[in-house]
Amino acid sequence: MTARILVVDDIPANVRLLEVRLLAEYFEVLTATNGPDAIETCENGKVDVVLLDVMMPDMDGFEVCRRLKSDPATSHIPVVMITALDQVSDRVRGLEAGADDFLTKPVNDLQLMTRVKSLVRLKSLTDELRLRASTTRNIGIEELLSRNFASEDTTPKVLLIDERKSSVERIQKMLRDRADLDIASDPHAGFFQAAETPYECVMISTAFADFDPLRLCSQLRSLDRTRFMPIILLAEEGEEERIIRGLELGINDYLMRPIDQQELTARLRTQVRRKRYNDQLRASVTQTIEMAVTDGLTGLHNRRYLDSHLQTLFDRAVARRRPLSVMITDLDRFKAINDTYGHDGGDEVLREFARRLRKNVRGIDLACRFGGEEFVVVMPDTEGVVAEKVAERIRAEIAQAPFAIGPDGKTIEVTVSVGVSSVLKGVDTVAALMKRADLALYEAKSGGRNRVVAKAA
Repeated sequence: MTARILVVDDIPANVRLLEVRLLAEYFEVLTATNGPDAIETCENGKVDVVLLDVMMPDMDGFEVCRRLKSDPATSHIPVVMITALDQVSDRVRGLEAGADDFLTKPVNDLQLMTRVKSLVRLKSLTDELRLRASTTRNIGIEELLSRNFASEDTTPKVLLIDERKSSVERIQKMLRDRADLDIASDPHAGFFQAAETPYECVMISTAFADFDPLRLCSQLRSLDRTRFMPIILLAEEGEEERIIRGLELGINDYLMRPIDQQELTARLRTQVRRKRYNDQLRASVTQTIEMAVTDGLTGLHNRRYLDSHLQTLFDRAVARRRPLSVMITDLDRFKAINDTYGHDGGDEVLREFARRLRKNVRGIDLACRFGGEEFVVVMPDTEGVVAEKVAERIRAEIAQAPFAIGPDGKTIEVTVSVGVSSVLKGVDTVAALMKRADLALYEAKSGGRNRVVAKAA
């Protein structure tokens, strides 16, 4: 695992100590001795994790953390605050400043490395999502990255898996009005509950009489729908090795009993904030991909999607020796509609045509807007004679009912010409298939319009 770690401390000996430890694990190490330099390094360079000392002159670590987390360009960089302060209130203050973790000096080597490696993995995921989002168009990426999900009023939905009734009651009391908390006393039932419900965090107790809690953590990480769900381990004193192993397995955070209410709520808030941030990035990427392959006017797939997917459908049909047919439709005299009723009227006709087209094809059929007033429907497992009947049904559906356009609901007659072709036995190609359908469409148009023509070869 390679990553760039920024060590920030005004005492050179402390910097050197952490630098040696990190270099031994093959991390690349950057250093800064004050807050302004640390912020500048994060703004100008690729930093994966910041190890930030709290007690520094002029600008302390809390302020540095706040500034990093308030800047959209650096807010995604994990920050681990390291200090000699060991009061719970200090840890809570660091977490409220936006820190992702808080370690107390002298830092345990194993805890330090497992924390850093865990956060590097998380940063790698976030970087990938940010890259996908920032390289897509029409996404509003700057607005998205500047959102403060931690301040949202939505109460997080959380699952606690703990078989001890007294422990459950204490945590329920701590999180009252702070989380929508569900309880599972049986770890097996808890696993299925977590898989079936969109929780924003799962807290798992280590105090099971006859079950290894790390097995549950491993199962949650191996399942697609829970892979990115934050996991907080609730551990007992003396379970450091189990915690370290848990961090290696992919848990996001842990709390030692007795649990402090302020620290619990602060750590939970940190995990929920990061999950919402990454979920929003994923949703935006998904939306943008959908936009890239969907025609914005009609909601059908666009030519880009057709060009990439038709070959797949064709290859599968040939390999399985199954039929496949294609129809190309063209709205008759569409230019006259645009000239008479304007582009707004033309758009209404296209939308209504797409609605009727969608109604008359199957779910497995691929309906696309090919460009302008041309549409293509790819029909897997469909012989040419059947495709011709479908095309005739669509032609009749368009011709029999006028199209309403404009605010006054004026209606106009619309017709469509259709060309149909099917995959030939023996040697055939996608280009030849589409060429035959296009020639059939030309014959339908030149033969008087409002008709279907099929090309067998």
